[in-house]
Amino acid sequence: MRAEIRLSVTALSALSGIAFLLAACASPAPQYFGAARQEVVLEGISFTVFTRETSAEVIRHGYLTRAERAPVPALMMRAAEQASGCQVIPGTMVTGLPGDTGEARFQLRC
Repeated sequence: MRAEIRLSVTALSALSGIAFLLAACASPAPQYFGAARQEVVLEGISFTVFTRETSAEVIRHGYLTRAERAPVPALMMRAAEQASGCQVIPGTMVTGLPGDTGEARFQLRC
């Protein structure tokens, strides 16, 4: 019985470590493979930004409650501008799902 408990705790610890590592990873969409990558933290929220000449993809890290997500689209836009040195063209934010705050793409004016 003790060996089973010890094995379960070990397995749970290993799975927790793997989940943590995967949560810290950010892979770009295929069109951003080879793009410049930067890490940006704004107002305590971490983002990974992949930039090309005229566009950027922004990935948010970490868990946020529904209420905490409200400022994220504006922060994603700021992260894209900070990482690229360009201006986001207003109205160009595209997400995979409507209202998604985990990933967004923007068109840039440099």
